[in-house]
Parts: sequence; C-alpha cells; structure tokens
Amino acid sequence: MARKVDPNDEIISLAASCRFSPSAWSRIAWDWGHGELAGIDGPRAWQDEINQCITRHLADPETRYQPLKISVASGHGIGKSAEMGMLSNWAMSCWPDAKIVTTANTEGQLRTKTSPEIGKWHRMSVTGHWFDIGTMAVKAKDATRSESWRQDFTTWSEHNTEAFAGLHNKGKIIVLLFDEASRIHDKVWEVAEGALTDEDTVIIWVAFGNPTRNSGRFRECFRKFKHRWTTYQIDSRTVPGTNKKFLQQLVDDNGEDSDVVKVRVRGQFPSQSAMQFISEADADAARNRHLVPGQYNFAPVIIGVDPAWTGDDTLEIMLRQGLYSKSLATIARNDNDIEVANLIARLEVEYSADAVFIDAGYGTGIYSAGQVMGRNWRLIWFGSTKVAPGYKNVRAYIWGQMKRWLKEGGAIDPNDQGLYDDLIGPETKPTLDGIIQLESKEDMKARGVPSPNRGDALALTFAEPVSKRSTPIGFDNHHMANQEYDPYANM
Repeated sequence: MARKVDPNDEIISLAASCRFSPSAWSRIAWDWGHGELAGIDGPRAWQDEINQCITRHLADPETRYQPLKISVASGHGIGKSAEMGMLSNWAMSCWPDAKIVTTANTEGQLRTKTSPEIGKWHRMSVTGHWFDIGTMAVKAKDATRSESWRQDFTTWSEHNTEAFAGLHNKGKIIVLLFDEASRIHDKVWEVAEGALTDEDTVIIWVAFGNPTRNSGRFRECFRKFKHRWTTYQIDSRTVPGTNKKFLQQLVDDNGEDSDVVKVRVRGQFPSQSAMQFISEADADAARNRHLVPGQYNFAPVIIGVDPAWTGDDTLEIMLRQGLYSKSLATIARNDNDIEVANLIARLEVEYSADAVFIDAGYGTGIYSAGQVMGRNWRLIWFGSTKVAPGYKNVRAYIWGQMKRWLKEGGAIDPNDQGLYDDLIGPETKPTLDGIIQLESKEDMKARGVPSPNRGDALALTFAEPVSKRSTPIGFDNHHMANQEYDPYANM
C-alpha cells in the first residue's frame, strides 16, 4: 500500500532549502499576483536588496555566525512592515526553534500597526497554518515547542529591558526587529548589543525608521557607528505604490533640501530636528574650521568646569580663548573636591587662565576648596532667573551665547565627537511666554540622550564677560584688567 503523502513534506523541504536565503523564501512563500497580492509580482527592489544582503551574509561561513546589523532610514510608505513580515516568516518557517523579538517605542504602535501587519504576512504565507498568530506573539502550533519557537512583540523602555535576558538561542537563530527606531531609547540599543553574544548562532538585527531625530542611536547607525551597520536610506519616490503626486507636492511646497522633504520623502536625517537648539549644520561648520593662533591668542583664556551629575557622568573641563576651544580634562565622577580643585588650579596656571567658571549645582565643594587655595573662581547657578530677556534661566542664556559663537566663527576640535554630540543633543521646551528654555539633563536622559556635560562646560565659558589679567595667574589672583574683551569685535 502506497504511503499517504503529507502535504507538509514539500513545504518542509522548501523551508529547509531556504534556511540561508530569505531572498529565495520571499519569492516562493507567497502567492504573488493573486488575492491580497494581486498586481504585485514580488518584493519591492529595496526589500529584495535587504533579503539578498542577509542571504550573502549567511552564504559565507566566515560571516554566518557574526551578528549582521542593518539599519533602514526612509520616507513614508515604502513597505517597512511588509519587509518585517517577510523576514519574520522566513525565520519562523526555515529555522526550528527560531526566536524573534520585535519592538517599538510604544505598545500602541505594536498593537495597532506593527503586529497586525507582520501577522498578515504570516497568515498569507504557505506556512501560515504552522503558527498561532496572536496580537503580541506568534508561536509554533506544536505544543511542545511553542515556548521555544516564537516571535514576541515587546514594548521596551530604559526601565524595561528585561526581555533581552531571554535573547539567547545558541546554535539556532535570533532575529531582532526595531520599528520606528528613531524613538527607541538609547538604553534599549545598548542592552541589545550586550545580549546578542551567543556563538555559533545566526543573529540578524534590523532597525527600521523614519529619520525624525538628529540625535540618538538610530542616527548614529549612519554616522558614529556606520562601520558596524549596513545602512540604507530610501527615497519614497523610488518605491512602487507610494503617492508620487503627494510627495511631489511636499517637494514643491517646501523645497528639495528642506527638512520636511528630507525626513518624509528622501529618508535623510534633518539638518535640525524640530526642537533641537543647536543645528547639526552649525556644529559641522564649527568642527571644520581651522584657526591659526593669531585669530584668538590675544583673547582672554576662560575655563569652564561641569562637575559630574550622577555616577555614570563625567566631570568635564573645557577651555575657550576667543573663537578657539578645546577639552582639558574628562574624569570619572570624583567626590574628592580637594583633588578636583587641585587639578583645576594646575590647569589654571598651566594655561594662564583669566577666569574659571564652575557649575554650582554639584560644584560648591570644589569652589570652596578653591577659595581655601586663594583662587578667585566663580560659581554659576544654572537655574538662576536673573538673566537677559528672552531666556528662562542662566543655562539657557549661556547656551544661547554659545550658539551665537558657533554661528559667528567658533571652532571645536574636529576629533571631539563627545563635544559634537553634546552640542546637538539638547532640545528646547515650549513655554507659554515664548522665552527660550532648554530641556533638563533629566529630560535628556529620559529620551535616551546622555547628559551634555562637555557642552555645559563649554557653555560656562560664556557666563560672564572676562578681561585679560594684568599679571599672570600665580602672581596676582585677583587683579583683572579694566577693559573687557568682546569676542565678536573683529568679526
């Protein structure tokens, strides 16, 4: 008697043949041109390129078990969720006991957009009957494997990174998908990188998002960490199925190089995010300037000190002389105020500084130690509202002066990525009276941006007008020349 053929046998063979090829799977697992896919003959070109990128990575035994990280920035409507659905179904279908984790910045995004779209692609697949497709998880129907063979939709924040503890699947496959990656907290990225460490394991991490923010880890996939990521920036106008007429209206109304078109159409990061205080363009210009000593060595030398705020922050000491600036020291948080004061005093003498400004928030002990040494340093209270009109407090004012300095010729070290990131990091907070208020360090950390200690240290050099000393520091710590220096006088 002939053995009854199980219809799953052919599907299992197909899945096994595509284990290392999401590109091949994407073409055979769906009934292209029919039903919900009527009029569509296969994946879009950009989707196919990402599938082929993964296929090439897996085809090479030298790279197969090294994590592959792909970041995709795009305009609207290119089919990101569909690509996540195809990749999810490939991993779940072609890899027994696959583990996939999909996240976004909010549960609403996951429940109403990401999960339903990915679930649709699972259901339409030739393996749709293999899985139980729920709102927040897709699991193998095999009851003995449902906990080890699954895709989870998990909302993570800086306070909820425990799900990464389960991201271990040695000898099998892990797929991590980020949706709306611009808004996912930096802490989540950091924990993800630390969790994806299993050896002899296929690890694929793909981050999708509209490039809405000019700071944060998604932005740095295309800049600071570009050597670690395979990056794609996709113009919506090049993708079939997008509303070309509407996209052209955006270009006509705003201009090809406007931030609106960069973000919503071209898949490019904005020159300046909506609430960003200092633009990337101004920071770029500052680090591309090359000054000669004659352009600044006549000006007073000013040192700014921003003490460490919390345990993971650093104490920063910056120097500015006219249009020139540089970092003098970066040290871990040090509660020994006398040690720190001695360091500042040494730098004050070494650079013949004309003034030293210290953030009063965590610097009163350092200031007091300096007084005992006979130093004429000055405490600056960031929260003080005794400030020029148009600014909420002293911190907003000194950042405003620094912003002006950058626009009018100020230069920063081109190799100081930390200062660059600090400058473009802070955003403004809306106020009813329209005056400028910067977000707090707490607010910055809440959205995943580090405390801008080095930026604050440079901003402190704008706290008060400073004139050159009539005698070098060490001879007369208190005498100041009568004539104040205007850094913009020769511009």
